Amino acid sequence: MKTRTLGQRSLEVSALGLGCMGMSFSYGPPKDKREMTALLRAAVDRGVTFFDTAEVYGPFTNEELLGEAIAPFRNRLVIATKFGFDFGPGFDPRGMKGIPGLNSRPEQIRRAVEGSLQRLKIDVIDLLYQHRVDPAVPIEDVAGTVKELIAQGKVKHFGLSEAGIGTIRRAHAVQPVTALQSEYSLWTRTPEKEVIPTLEELGIGLVPYSPLGKGFLTGKIDEKTTFEGTDFRSTLPRFTPEALKANQALIDLLTRIAAQKQATPSQIALAWLLAQKPWIVPIPGTTKLHRLEENLGAASVELTPDDLREIETAAARITVQGARYPEKLEKMTGL
Repeated sequence: MKTRTLGQRSLEVSALGLGCMGMSFSYGPPKDKREMTALLRAAVDRGVTFFDTAEVYGPFTNEELLGEAIAPFRNRLVIATKFGFDFGPGFDPRGMKGIPGLNSRPEQIRRAVEGSLQRLKIDVIDLLYQHRVDPAVPIEDVAGTVKELIAQGKVKHFGLSEAGIGTIRRAHAVQPVTALQSEYSLWTRTPEKEVIPTLEELGIGLVPYSPLGKGFLTGKIDEKTTFEGTDFRSTLPRFTPEALKANQALIDLLTRIAAQKQATPSQIALAWLLAQKPWIVPIPGTTKLHRLEENLGAASVELTPDDLREIETAAARITVQGARYPEKLEKMTGL
């Protein structure tokens, strides 16, 4: 597996990471612990060094799963986790039916870090993200708290998730930001307008989550697909039958390019992301070994300038239908 460096902070990771959320959270019931442990270790065997989790995934159980699974390999891996939510009585972790409240107060950040260190069975968090911007807490206070944790040796790198350019600049002025994690793919291209130019200017890496469009860009989902109540996609406007049918044009595009390159639609979607910037590191998630291997194969798919122009020209004719999130969740992004 080739490696990449996230921004100017010299955090070297595998060109593709592994998003661990779906093993415990949001995509139906939690998966079998033994099977997921085997999958995580298979990822290590295949060269993945970058693993992404968060305290809210479960909550807490995803960090515990990852901590146990990677313990024998800890010294050669980069572990990213996140803080920023409360877990009060209104939060139901089953499929994100309840939305936890935001909380990035300094004392909460410190509590979250201590909990994550314990659950992950590690001495230091390699990359600590603020999961969502908390409008009630100045970002300078958040960045300053993480700066103190870095000085204490509990954290190595600071990251933000789904932050807007104003927040990025203010945080970066207090504690240099190593990476921004945001949704980015061929069907979610919002970061291209302002965020990616800002990251390039400041020397910050980009970690796209949902690089396969929460499964849509695999080509295995269409308007006839149904989602259980424990699958959070059942709540997303972009996964209604009408939106899925309208967005099928993207799958047709990926399928056509995949046939030309002897690849799969998933591999083309990931290879397209890798081709955008050398400091972009997607973190596709999966719970299946054959999907893991398929995703990792994207790192070997070479898209030529002509391929990229063809994709861009065709994609420009497609208007993606449906919002990413329900309104309440959408308001937590881009702050």
